Amino acid sequence: MQDFLGLIFNFGVGFAVLVIVLAKQSIKFVPQNRAYVVERFGKYNKSMEAGLNWLIPFIDRVAYDRSLKEQAVDVPSQSAITRDNISLVVDGVLYLKVLDPYKASYGVDNYVYAVTQLAQTTMRSEIGKIELDKTFEEREALNTNIVAAINEAAGPWGVQVLRYEIKDIEPPRTVLEAMERQMKAEREKRAVILESEGERQSAINVAEGQKQAIVLAAEADKAQQILRAEGEAQAIVAVADAKAKALEVVGNVAIEEKGQKAIQLELAGKAIAAKEAIARESSVVLLSDEKTGAANVVAEAMTIINSLNKNKPGGVA
Repeated sequence: MQDFLGLIFNFGVGFAVLVIVLAKQSIKFVPQNRAYVVERFGKYNKSMEAGLNWLIPFIDRVAYDRSLKEQAVDVPSQSAITRDNISLVVDGVLYLKVLDPYKASYGVDNYVYAVTQLAQTTMRSEIGKIELDKTFEEREALNTNIVAAINEAAGPWGVQVLRYEIKDIEPPRTVLEAMERQMKAEREKRAVILESEGERQSAINVAEGQKQAIVLAAEADKAQQILRAEGEAQAIVAVADAKAKALEVVGNVAIEEKGQKAIQLELAGKAIAAKEAIARESSVVLLSDEKTGAANVVAEAMTIINSLNKNKPGGVA
């Protein structure tokens, strides 16, 4: 009886161990962003995605474990020749991602190696299409062209290249020295051009300032002459008006008898004063006669006044 119970116990323990082993073989937990490629009897069966998955023990097996994350792959340095026959050493980095685990497992033996080799050959081909100067200026275009060429060829592999970046472009030492001399000459040329442009602009500014100063001075002189002429004209008009008014007043007074006597007295005084001045300044003494006497001078003046009064309408006869 005890032997029978021991046999049953051993059978139960063995069965439990078998169940645990079978459960472990049949249950698979796939991590996030990974894919398991399952084969059944050596032939592709299915691709298991993240989460809980089931297998048939001893029949199904996980043949490939593929990461679905974006991967950065270093592209080794290599030599490439430009269109103008300059040898360059170029290296870069690839950013790729597995889109189809089945194709990545059965479409190519090692997709990372295959894509890296394809990137190197494509990079040599693209650099051979352009000249040395363009390799530095059109690096972004180079990256885009390389990515497009790789994706076109890597489609059957279930892999997509997201980006390709050229890390370094190293030309020969002699070319570097020539480029440094060229850049130095270019900088000196720009400095000379900027200096000459500055001198030219300065001369233009000085000439413009002198021109404006001359124009302003001419305008000021013109305005001054106009003001002076207007002032002189106004002064002449004012003097003429004053003389006209004075003559008008004298004429009005001369019509009356009192005015005529006052004029006679004024003329007589001026005649006497003039003779005195002549006598003081000259050593020759002039004797008066009938024609040059004060009375005659006054008589002549009165004759002129009477003549004017006769000619004036309403004058004294």
